[in-house]
Amino acid sequence: MTKNFIKNYLNKVKKISDIISIEEINTLALSIVKVRKNNGRIFFLGIGGSAGNCSHAVNDFRKIIGVESYSPADNVSELTARTNDDGWSTIFSEWLKISNLNSKDLIFVFSVGGGSIEKNISPNLVEALKYGQSIGCKLTGIVGRDGGYTNKVADVCVLVPTVNKKTITPHTEAFQAVIWHLIISHPKLKLNETKWFNGPNPFP
Repeated sequence: MTKNFIKNYLNKVKKISDIISIEEINTLALSIVKVRKNNGRIFFLGIGGSAGNCSHAVNDFRKIIGVESYSPADNVSELTARTNDDGWSTIFSEWLKISNLNSKDLIFVFSVGGGSIEKNISPNLVEALKYGQSIGCKLTGIVGRDGGYTNKVADVCVLVPTVNKKTITPHTEAFQAVIWHLIISHPKLKLNETKWFNGPNPFP
C-alpha cells in the first residue's frame, strides 16, 4: 500500500514535468536576465513553506547568478512587528515601500494559491502586487492555482499543473524549487559554479 502511494506520487511528479509550460519558464528566466542587465533587484514573497523557499532562492540568486535579491520573511523582527502593529495584509507592501521598490525591480511570488482578497487568502501578496503595479515593476510568480491574484496580474506566471487535488501544496512548493534551480542553471544567467562540482571527488 505504501509503495503504491510512493509510486503514484512520483508518477504525478513526472506528469507535472511533462506538461508544465516550458515557454513560461523560459520567459521568466529571460525576465530575470533583463533585471540583472538593468541592475534591478528581486524581491521574493511567500508565506509558510513558500517563505522558506524564498530564503533559499535569495541565496542562490545572489550567489550563483549575481542578482541582488531579498525576502522580507528573512527579517522575523520586522515581519512580526508589522503584523502586530499594522496588520497582516500590509507586511509586504510596506516593506517594499521602505526598500524603495522601483521600475527596474522584480517581485517574485512563491505561492500555492497566489492570493485572494475575496477569500482572505494571502492578502499580503495581493497588496504587494498592487503596490508593484503602481510602481511599474515586473511581476512574476510560481503558483499552483490559476484563480489566484498572482496568476491574474503577473507579467509572467508559471502555473504548476494540478494533477491531484490532494497534493497541490506539496507539488507546488516542490516545483518552486525545481524551477528556481532551473533558472539559476540557465545558460544566460549562471555565473558561478557550485563548489560541490569544482573540487576533487570526496567519495572516490
